[in-house]
Amino acid sequence: MSKDTDPKRRHSILALSLVGLVAGMVGLSFASVPLYRMFCQVTGYGGVPQRAEKAPGEVLDRTVTIRFDGNVDRALPWTFGPVQQTLDVKIGETALAFFKASNNSAVPVTGRAIFNVSPELAGRYFTKIECFCFKQQTLAAGETVEMPVTFFVDPKFVEDEDTKDITEITLSYTFYRSDEPNSPAAAAPEGDGSKS
Repeated sequence: MSKDTDPKRRHSILALSLVGLVAGMVGLSFASVPLYRMFCQVTGYGGVPQRAEKAPGEVLDRTVTIRFDGNVDRALPWTFGPVQQTLDVKIGETALAFFKASNNSAVPVTGRAIFNVSPELAGRYFTKIECFCFKQQTLAAGETVEMPVTFFVDPKFVEDEDTKDITEITLSYTFYRSDEPNSPAAAAPEGDGSKS
């Protein structure tokens, strides 16, 4: 009997192939979240804002209302929300908004903000220059801080047929506890705040 027709050999090859396939699928499942976040950050897909070093320099004579929303996961003993509910900004103009966070516990706690923009189509034009969400935040026991976010809406926003008529954009954050290994925020890589 030849090696190619030996049933034991064929079964061994099939078993090894299946084990390799399962191992590959498990590996891809762990890689899928970071890869999806990276894709969302690059494209703005799913309402994920873009990042830039500075505003484009072109400011249009058209304003858009930015609404701010803040939430906290139950596992994080913080109070968190926007200092101002809305802000009218000119498209292309650099704007600054503040959120306030308080640690309501008797020990230091670390949190990380996950963010998104709605409507989703606006995410590709909503660009952050600086944001508290780019890294973890640790608050001492009982500490209250204001957290800034500097952003602009790219002027290309008005050229896009899908977004040119949008007059209001919502920037939403949810803070998660990140000093516990099993928290969703602890798994997020540095510089990523996607729900992007």
